[in-house]
Amino acid sequence: MSSKIEWTQSTWNPSVGCTKISPGCANCYAEKFAKRLQAIGRPEYANGFEFRMLPGRLSEPLKTKKPTMFFVNSMSDLFHEHMEPSFIEKVLDVMRQTPHHIYQILTKRADLMAEFFENFKAPRNAWLGVTVENLKQGIPRIDCLRRIDATIRFLSIEPLLEDLGSLDLTGIQWVIVGGESGPSARPMKLEWVESIRNQCAQAAIPFFFKQWGTWGPDGIKRSKKKNGRLLAGKHWDQMPGH
Repeated sequence: MSSKIEWTQSTWNPSVGCTKISPGCANCYAEKFAKRLQAIGRPEYANGFEFRMLPGRLSEPLKTKKPTMFFVNSMSDLFHEHMEPSFIEKVLDVMRQTPHHIYQILTKRADLMAEFFENFKAPRNAWLGVTVENLKQGIPRIDCLRRIDATIRFLSIEPLLEDLGSLDLTGIQWVIVGGESGPSARPMKLEWVESIRNQCAQAAIPFFFKQWGTWGPDGIKRSKKKNGRLLAGKHWDQMPGH
């Protein structure tokens, strides 16, 4: 399915549903979207945001001949506690069968992802990423990610909930930063974003600024559209070379 997410082209959801495990999950967009889909009778969301594997969707990327960047499980987490390892193997096998595509896998369960890849090799067309929303839960995920042999390792620092200070970006090839959206969104401060952007520049790591969200750089709450995506007067859409 084509996507409005700025840093990808399409989404592929071989599973749906998830459970909250950290402060970054508090205002989960996928959970809200799942409830809307449940309300209109979509069968895969009959139980709302309850985790569910969907074998019938495994073949979807095989039908796309044009090279495409897929965000895997925008509505779930490939490394959810209830995910069967054998199903993950099937997902990875589809990736290997479609080397013309790029697959972006993002998780908050970095420990489970690292544990899985101790026994399995990540496909070369898979980009592996972790969410880093804060110091307590987010930063430790980076060390887990570094343990994995992957073509691209990336950080999704969204929603950015506090100043992350000095980051160890060793072994990281891409950084995304974004603020939170919605009526309960928590503010993101300009200096937090600038600090990360400057550290990426010093380390020669591509930096992608996704959005301000509900709170603008001036600290004023307004619509996501009005706040836009500009940082220091420009768009930051840097991507890893591939």
